[in-house]
Amino acid sequence: MRGTLDLPALLLWLGSIAWVVGYDTLYAIQDIEDDALVGVKSSARRLGHKAAQGVAVFYAIAVLFWGAAIWSVRADWLALVALAPAAIHLASQARRADSKDGDLALKLFRSNRTAGFLVFLGLLVVGLSSR
Repeated sequence: MRGTLDLPALLLWLGSIAWVVGYDTLYAIQDIEDDALVGVKSSARRLGHKAAQGVAVFYAIAVLFWGAAIWSVRADWLALVALAPAAIHLASQARRADSKDGDLALKLFRSNRTAGFLVFLGLLVVGLSSR
């Protein structure tokens, strides 16, 4: 038997990949010197002093894909509001990120537990209200 991958699931998956690259870049910022010593090719090393902007770009891509997934299930501007708390949380992380502050980067990285929960709640609200 073959399964199918519907558009909303694909969009959620693509958004999740972008989110992971974004928060992994935050994690790599706090570990950048060790990565350089051992030769690890992290996203933070590749982006250099623009690592914080890279986090913002990846988070924006994630929110766009997640919003597209929501829109594909329920084409209603109000449904997109369910994603707003997660989007605001991620925007706050991106705004505060500093490619030279490893301690802050680790703190922001850890706050992605909250971001994931907010995304889950937003999708739950849309899913339950689509029936």
